[in-house]
Order: sequence, then structure tokens, then C-alpha cells
Amino acid sequence: MDIANLLKAALLGVIQGLTEFLPVSSTAHLLISERLIGYHDEGGAFTVMIQLGSILAVMWLYRQRILDTITGLPTRPEARRFALMVVLAFLPAVGIGLFAADYVKTVLYDSLVVIAWALIIGGVLMLVIERFAPTPTVDDAAKTPIGRAIGIGFMQCIAMIPGVSRSGATIFGGLLLGLNRRAAAEFSFFLAMPTMFAAFVHDFLDVRDAISPERTAEIAVGFIMAFISALIVVKPFLDYVTRVGFAPFAWYRIVAGGVILAVLAWESGAFARLGA
Repeated sequence: MDIANLLKAALLGVIQGLTEFLPVSSTAHLLISERLIGYHDEGGAFTVMIQLGSILAVMWLYRQRILDTITGLPTRPEARRFALMVVLAFLPAVGIGLFAADYVKTVLYDSLVVIAWALIIGGVLMLVIERFAPTPTVDDAAKTPIGRAIGIGFMQCIAMIPGVSRSGATIFGGLLLGLNRRAAAEFSFFLAMPTMFAAFVHDFLDVRDAISPERTAEIAVGFIMAFISALIVVKPFLDYVTRVGFAPFAWYRIVAGGVILAVLAWESGAFARLGA
């Protein structure tokens, strides 16, 4: 058993759990972190499997809402409406994902330039939307009008570009469509459950042959750390954005994207000088 790889797996699990539900792009952080620490994720199996830890964490936090919805489907109209709202918001990602997933993973995931610009542009848009979003008319995510829920579902599709952030796209889609900060963040969590679980199943079928017995321990460690760190971050994040807003996350994205571009420019110049 390689202790170094287990430690790397633990670190990556923490990063996954901390960033999955923040509007900073967990995919970008994982891809960059794997390169920085020299972790080779053959077939993407590790990344796919530890995402399940984050999914289960948010499902655990909202277990009562999920249970109430499931048990209330036969008798309670509000439970059926809530389920329908989430399903309809989820469908755009299914349709677009079937056509775009391979291109995104084989082309865009390898481009640090794309990730950097997605972080920067997303950060700027977050600042603009935070400043000029319409006055909220929805303060309970469960009562989001169906049409607006579908609109947020289409916004989620933009997050297939690494660096955009699934939670960021859905949260700010919610703000644009009249949800307040807390409702937009909670709707993002609700929508994450079917979206991330479906993505997990799809990706797992692609990478299952790459999960060797030797890698099981690494996946287990990453999974546990992703679950714990996501469990810790979700509720404080909701309280924080309700009080403060999203501007700190926007500036973080802009700085992070700028640093990546600066490093890439420096590396390009260094290689050019060596070639000369």
C-alpha cells in the first residue's frame, strides 16, 4: 500500500468536499490539484468515485426533506410539486450532457487556459449579478415556480465547462430569476442530488474497468474525506452567503484564474528562453 498516494487521496477528497457546493468549481480545483501534487488518476476513476461522497453528504443533510417528499408523493400535492420541480430542472443537463460530455472531458478538461478564463469570467459575472440582480420574490427554494426551476436547470448546463462551477451557475441563475441568496443556494443543493448522482452513474460505467484492487484504498479514503468535508461546509456556507453575499467567492475566482494565466505565461516564456 502506497502511503504517499493515500495522503494525496485524502487531500483531494477534502478539496472535492469543500469545493463541490461552493461557487468556485470543484472540477477545476481537482484537476489543478492533481497536477500540482502529481496524482495520476487513470481513467478518471478516483475523481468519479469520490464525488459520490459529496452527493451523499448533502443528501444526509437534507434527509428529512427527501423522506418527507418520498412519503408524501401519494397524498401531498406540495410533495409532488417539489419532486416535479427538481426533475424538470434536472432534464436539460441530461439532454445536453449526452451530446457534450465526451467533448468536454477529452478536450476542455485538458485546457488550463479554458479553466482559468472560466474562473475569471465567472467571477466577474458573479459580481455583476450580485450587484444588479432583480429584487427577490422567492424566499423558499421548495416554492420556486416551475418555469424558473427549468430556467435554472438550463443555467446548470453551462457548468459542463470546467471552471464555471455547477453550484455557481445554478445559484446565480436562481438570483437572476428572483430567488434570494439562501433559496438560490438551497435550490442548487436540491438540483445537485439527481444531477451529480446521474453523472456518477454515467461516469462509473465508463471507468469501472480502471478501478483495480490496488486503487480501492485510495478511493475509499478520498470518498470518506469528501463526505466529511462536504458535510462540514454546506450549512456554514448557507449562513455565510445569507449574511455576506457571494462577492468573496467571486474575487477568489478572479485571483485564482489570474494566477493560473500568469503561471502559464511564465512557463511559456521559460520554455521559449530554454529553446533559444
